[in-house]
Formats: sequence, C-alpha cells, structure tokens
Amino acid sequence: MSSGKVLREVTAALDEAGIPYMLTGSFASNIHGTGRATQDIDLVISATAEQIRKLNGTLPERYFYDLESALEALRHRSMFNVLDMEDGWKIDFIFQKAGAFAQQAFSRRIPAESDGVPVIASTAEDLIIAKLDWARMGESLRQIDDVAGVLRARGDQLDLPYIEIWVKELGLGEEWTDARNRAATP
Repeated sequence: MSSGKVLREVTAALDEAGIPYMLTGSFASNIHGTGRATQDIDLVISATAEQIRKLNGTLPERYFYDLESALEALRHRSMFNVLDMEDGWKIDFIFQKAGAFAQQAFSRRIPAESDGVPVIASTAEDLIIAKLDWARMGESLRQIDDVAGVLRARGDQLDLPYIEIWVKELGLGEEWTDARNRAATP
C-alpha cells in the first residue's frame, strides 16, 4: 500500500477521534527538503485518554496498537506505535511535549501535502530544530543530513533568526554548524 493511502486513513482516523496532529520526521523532510524512503510515519499528537480510546475504533481493522501501552505513553508523554499488519507500515504517535519549543512548534503547524494527501505538518524551521535535537540525543547523522536537505531546498526562504534563537536556547550549536556545513557540500 502506498504511503498516501496510509496517511489518508490515519489522518482521517485522527480527525474522527478529534486528535490534533502534526506530521514530522522523514515525511515532513520530504515536504520541506529532499526525499528519503521510509516505512515509518511520525506524527506528534495532542490527545486525551478518551481520544486515544476513540482512536482504537476509528482506525481500519488492519491497524493495530496496544491500547494500554498507548495510555501508558500518554501518562509519560512519550510515544506508541500503530502497525499496519498487512503492508508493514509503522506509525509513531509521539505525544506533544510540555516544553516551550514543543508548544510553539505545535502551534505553528501548517497545511501541507504528502504523497497527494492534505496533512497538517511541521514548519520547515521547526522541523530543522526538532531534527537537530534528535541528532543530539541519538547522534544520528541521518537527522543532520535531513536538515542539510531542507537547508539546500529552502535556503533563503527560511526564518534563520527564529532557528538560531532556538538553537541557542536548546544548546544545538554543534549540530546546527554540522548541518550547515553539510548543506554547503552536495
């Protein structure tokens, strides 16, 4: 099954359950930068326990998640996975964090399109900051390469002062320098 069909079904289920979301991760990188193939869709959500229970009934039957694990993830503001048991897609539902950056990024989300499907996505700037933070936590070169791809694709369209405020606030200077250096060399 195509990513478009999965995105359409999952975002429709979120809408039906009344759960606000924001597409992030590699699919948002594909919107704002250079494409990267993956079978993993990352969605930041802001949901209550009641909405998580309702989501269980709004997803098509081939999607599976453990409701108790999802409710535990809600309590810890972490994440849970929904699996497409037929085609192998994995959807990571990441509960919105409480910090100032996470709150602002979620409030700035924008309408976009991914694989022909209308979605609500992270801005390019907030995606860059989030990926720099993920790179710091996991030391992932792939995150830095994704940021470099967004920098190459969006360059002068980006709100660099906004990015640099959060880079300083979150202590992401080393990752930001690395991504900018990679963006300069194709």
